[in-house]
Amino acid sequence: MHEYTSSARVWGLSCPGFPEEVSRARRWTRDILQGSPLAEDAELIVSELSANAILHTASGQKSGSFHLALAVSPQVIALSVTDDGGTGTAPKIEHQDQEAEHGRGLGMVSALAHQVVVHSSQNGHTVTAELFTDTRPGAHPY
Repeated sequence: MHEYTSSARVWGLSCPGFPEEVSRARRWTRDILQGSPLAEDAELIVSELSANAILHTASGQKSGSFHLALAVSPQVIALSVTDDGGTGTAPKIEHQDQEAEHGRGLGMVSALAHQVVVHSSQNGHTVTAELFTDTRPGAHPY
């Protein structure tokens, strides 16, 4: 294999920060991952991360937006949602009790994904969830 070629494929989508765009993000993810056994988990993760961007950051304000990236390789599906920031705190995974009405979304994402990483900058936050396609003991995800 040539050193500059890769078997990974990458897609991107930018959405205005309107609540109805969450369903568009889900549909986009479902269409790309059609036939994958991880498609339903990926769709749920994108739905939660997109909704969080709209509800908890400047992405949901007038002229706000959020951006999705989806990378697929034979070993991993990586889903990233980048928001517009505008909050004093970064997203964090919290494991709330069953009675909690808020703060359970990223905990659910971390339960579905094999790895969740949060990157923060002055311009916003990116939450990336990775789903490994080969989960046999000893299998390396990359």
